Amino acid sequence: MNDLLQRIQSMQFQQKSEAEALLLSFLREVYAPDVESVELRPLAVSLNSFNGFLTRADGTRLFFKTHTEPDGVIGEYYHAAQLAAAGYPVIQPVYSSTQSGKQLLIYPLIEHPSVFDVAWQIESHHSDTLDVLTTAQNTADDLLFALYERSLQSQTDVEAAQAPIHQLFYHRLTGGRLDRFYGSNSNLQLPGINLPLSEVRQVTWEINGQQYDESLESLIHRSTDLLTPMQAGSSIVGHGDAHNGNVFFRGSESLLYFDPAFAGRHHPLLDLTKPLFHNVFAMWMYYPREKRSELNTQLRRDGTRWIVQHDYKLHPVREMFLRSKVDRVLIPTLRMLKAANQLRQDWRSYLKAALFCCPFLTMNLSDSERFPPEISLLGLTMAIEMGCESAGERSLIDRTLDEAESAI
Repeated sequence: MNDLLQRIQSMQFQQKSEAEALLLSFLREVYAPDVESVELRPLAVSLNSFNGFLTRADGTRLFFKTHTEPDGVIGEYYHAAQLAAAGYPVIQPVYSSTQSGKQLLIYPLIEHPSVFDVAWQIESHHSDTLDVLTTAQNTADDLLFALYERSLQSQTDVEAAQAPIHQLFYHRLTGGRLDRFYGSNSNLQLPGINLPLSEVRQVTWEINGQQYDESLESLIHRSTDLLTPMQAGSSIVGHGDAHNGNVFFRGSESLLYFDPAFAGRHHPLLDLTKPLFHNVFAMWMYYPREKRSELNTQLRRDGTRWIVQHDYKLHPVREMFLRSKVDRVLIPTLRMLKAANQLRQDWRSYLKAALFCCPFLTMNLSDSERFPPEISLLGLTMAIEMGCESAGERSLIDRTLDEAESAI
C-alpha cells in the first residue's frame, strides 16, 4: 500500500489522470465508498507528498494531504490532536488514517493560500504583501516559542526514539534512501563532468572562499552518530515539518498549521530544522529550472579538493524568515534550555547534522531529469555548508549560529 502512495506522488506531475484513478480507488477503500471524483494538485512544494480535492456523492468537497516516505520505520503518523491540545493553531481533519502506508488526512475545504505560495509570489515580484507576511510570521514565531516553553519536559531515550520526526533525518541517513540516491552504482552529472558518487563523497571543498576539510563521506557518518534517535533529553510538542508548504496564510489572522505527519514530542532543535532550511535556503530545490536561469557557477577540481564559486543569493522574504525564526525562536529556545541546564554541549553540531539532511536527502541531487548540473552542484554545496563548519570565510548559516551562540 505504501508503494501505491509513492507511485501516486511520483505520477502526479506527468501522469496526472492515471494517478487520480489510482487515488480514487484508494480513497474509496480507506475513507468512503461514495467518493465520486478526485483532483490532484501537483505543486512545486510537493517533494514527498501530494494533495488535492475530493468530491463525495452528496456534493461535499473536501481537501486531502498525505506524506509519502519510502523506507519508513515509524508505525504511527499524524498526531494532530496532540498539536491542538498543546495550543497550536492547527486545522483539525474530518478524517485521518495514521497507519504507516495508508497515512492520509482529509480536511474541510480550505481557501487560504499556503505561506509557500505567498512567499513565492513575493519573490517572483507578483505580490507586495511582504509587510503583512512579516507581521504574521513574527506573531506565529512568538507563539511558537511560547508553546515550546509551555510543553518543555524531559523524555527517556526509549520515548525519544519513537518520535516520527526521526524519519526526516536519521532514518533517511540509515535507510534505503541514502543508498538509492548516492550509492556506489550512482553517478552525478555536474557542469562539464559526470562522476561516480563514490568519488564525489570523498572530496573536500572550498565554496565562495569558505574552507571545508570534511568530506561528504565523513559528514554522513558523523551526522548518523549525532542524530541517533535513542537519546534522552529535552523535548517539546512540535509540528516537526513546519516548512511553508504546511502552513496557511490568513492575512492578519494567525498562520494555520496543517499536515502534521511528523508531529509529536521531540527535541526543539529538530523541530526548527525544516523551517530553518526549507523556508530560507531551498528555493533551488522547488524551482530548479527557474533558479538555474539566475545562477552562475564555476567548479575547479584540484585533486581531491573542489573549488566552487556561485552567486546564489537569498531574496529579502527568505532573509525575513531566517531572522524571524532565529531571533524569536532559536535564540530564546537556546536560552531556555541553558537556564534549565538542558542545553546539549554539542547543540550546534546536532542542529547542523539535521540541517545537512535537508538539501542532501529531501530530493535526489543525482536525478538529472529534475536537477540541471549547476543545481546539483549548488545542492551539494548547500549540504556541505549546512553540515560542516566553515573556515576562512564564514558561511551564512555559520555566521547565524555564531550570533546565536554569542546571544546565549
